[in-house]
Amino acid sequence: MQIAALLALLAGASTTLAFAPFDFYPQAFITPGALFLLLKRQSLKRACQLGWLYGLGFFGTGVSWIYVSINTYGDTHAIPAAALTLIFCAALALLFALQIWLYQKYFAKHYAALNFAIIWLLFEWLRSWLFTGFPWLYLGYSTLDTPLSPLAAIGGVWLLSAVVIAVSLALANLIEHRDKQQWLMALCALCLPLSVSLALPQHWTKKSGELIDVAIVQPDIAQLTKWNPLYLESILDRYYSSTEKLLGNKVIIWPETAIPSLYPKVEPYFAPLVAEQRRLGGSLISGIPMKVSDPEHPLGRRIHNSIFNLTENTSYHKQRLVPFGEYVPLQDQFRDLFNFLNIPDMTFSLPKNAQQPLLKVGNYHYSTAICYEIAYPELVREYSKNADVILTLSNDTWFSHSIGPDQHFQMARMRAIENGRWLIRSANNGITAIVNDQGKVVVVAPRYTQAVLEGKVQPLQGLTPYQRFGQWPLLILYFATLGIVLSMRRVRIALGKQRRESPKEQY
Repeated sequence: MQIAALLALLAGASTTLAFAPFDFYPQAFITPGALFLLLKRQSLKRACQLGWLYGLGFFGTGVSWIYVSINTYGDTHAIPAAALTLIFCAALALLFALQIWLYQKYFAKHYAALNFAIIWLLFEWLRSWLFTGFPWLYLGYSTLDTPLSPLAAIGGVWLLSAVVIAVSLALANLIEHRDKQQWLMALCALCLPLSVSLALPQHWTKKSGELIDVAIVQPDIAQLTKWNPLYLESILDRYYSSTEKLLGNKVIIWPETAIPSLYPKVEPYFAPLVAEQRRLGGSLISGIPMKVSDPEHPLGRRIHNSIFNLTENTSYHKQRLVPFGEYVPLQDQFRDLFNFLNIPDMTFSLPKNAQQPLLKVGNYHYSTAICYEIAYPELVREYSKNADVILTLSNDTWFSHSIGPDQHFQMARMRAIENGRWLIRSANNGITAIVNDQGKVVVVAPRYTQAVLEGKVQPLQGLTPYQRFGQWPLLILYFATLGIVLSMRRVRIALGKQRRESPKEQY
């Protein structure tokens, strides 16, 4: 039993190797199948324990960067920061325990591999929205730089996760039984999706205009000084001097919350720069906190984490705020505890209207995502249907030199494939890049340094199959399959009960 527990923990922890920056994608094809085999002949209680341990390892290594954010930049001491990180990962691991409980109690006896796979995929979907969602570490991301990645245009990262789990469980069954049928199943699980992927069109969308000249300013401003008022003037000078030499008929982009102040306070300083860029026919876009009056709000106003087109006065307000990063859930109820842990007061608010217009930039429309939002496949899908380009601003300085920025960029690249759009990513200290509609990095700036990244972006219009239908075809298939399995289970139980209750034949 102790060996099984250790193996479950190690299987979950090693899954992180499949994602960026390690990119050892075969690991994603191994560990789900390993957990499936470990659950064989286990009691319900023991199976749940193994599922939780797998989840603890999975999130404990996969989102270890949370400790950096809490300790280094959240100004929380090491021991409370480590405890909060452990609690967070242990809480997320409960989803794996619940997932395994559901599988082991109702679906493990018949069509076990099929049911295990479907329940796994449904819980990936559950993580995309439950408690505002934590859509991180989906198995499908591991296939980004493989020949399978074009399937994202058909069914998003969700379809790629389905392929990974299908191959993993086919291999697990092959290890357990080693007969011709299992060899055939494993071969089909791998070759069929690969054949479909290779046969797909290279492009799903069409050009909607001429190439756009883009210049992305990567300021590399230390997070510990960014919000200190004493450094505001030097920060503004850095943006001004970096941008002044770039002015022209192009789109200049600054990262998330580039200006650490409400815009009206700094508008006079940037007014000459904005006016000249507007005169030259270009655009200047920045991440910035914005205050919006709202008489219905308890404070009479909302402070948004926003993207603002300074030259055209159009904006977008972030609608997926990071818990404990941009706001604290139940902060009023647990204020004494947060003060003890030295967690700062958060002020960002959600926009009053969830549906916002696309950001107008010159003759084109940009789908926008701020930092964490790029991790939500369905959110980006909805906003990208009528967009020419996807723009995401981030400040991954919160993650320091951890694996967080690489995972974040991996997800952004997947959004480009799913939506058939070029993607522009602006970050404070990296990863700043331009990505084409096939998820390939066209140009990238050096990390952890002050830099300017210049390149061209092709505006595109049209819909990929995933944009048209989203995740619904897969969800309908999953729920229908589980419904059929449950119906068959009830029939078997009823027949068994009928046999037991029927009178014995008299002789």
